[in-house]
Amino acid sequence: MDSRSVAVFGADCTTFCPPEGISFVFPGVPFVRCFFSCVPAGSLSLSPASDSKATIEGEAARERLLKGLRLERWVELQQVHGSHMIVDPLPTPLNVSSTLQGDGVCTREMGLALAIKTADCQPVLMSNREGTAIAALHVGWRGNAANFPASGLQCFCSAYGLHPSDVLAVRGPSLGPGAAQFVNFYKEWSPFFQPWFNERNKTMDLWRLTRHQLIEAGMRQDSVFSLDLCTHSLPDLFFSHRRGHMGRQASLIWIAS
Repeated sequence: MDSRSVAVFGADCTTFCPPEGISFVFPGVPFVRCFFSCVPAGSLSLSPASDSKATIEGEAARERLLKGLRLERWVELQQVHGSHMIVDPLPTPLNVSSTLQGDGVCTREMGLALAIKTADCQPVLMSNREGTAIAALHVGWRGNAANFPASGLQCFCSAYGLHPSDVLAVRGPSLGPGAAQFVNFYKEWSPFFQPWFNERNKTMDLWRLTRHQLIEAGMRQDSVFSLDLCTHSLPDLFFSHRRGHMGRQASLIWIAS
């Protein structure tokens, strides 16, 4: 656990809200809210049209989540494991899958939640220190390989005239260092990433890699926070693709109005 990791229980900026999820607030930025949903909140993805029961349940889970957080609008992405950022999007409907293709999004609009859906990938939520601009990134391992944490941060800063040193970030629950196994590491990653690869266990420390990429892109070390909770290791709390789960949790960030 790095120096800016957040213990879920007892931390001033993090609140465990059983059974729905985890609430996080950046220190000194009270108007920007983050929320990481858990399994009991339900899957926040919509199933194919052929599975009408699961689709109805997904819609209901979304409505409950936003109502519980006192939100009325969100932006959902059609995530494609790429590195495209969407700036100032319009809200997306809750009852249909988004056609807004990308893996990052940013806004300055109050009350508009940015949502990232995951089931092992890393959700990375960002805010400037003034709390006037926010961003949300979906970082799968391909995103790490493409240095999306850095390029997403740079796009966020360019969009709103920010400097990386003025940005705070929190990485949510995701596949932990002991579970992120890559038996074909030398086919899937370049040699540059060997410092984060455990040859003996064939695992990658994606948590440490994301932190490194953000800091190398100009963020301050004390501005990178993390919830060190492994989705694979905590099946009662989180959906995990590597455990065969079909559901998705959602990580949300918004500027409270």
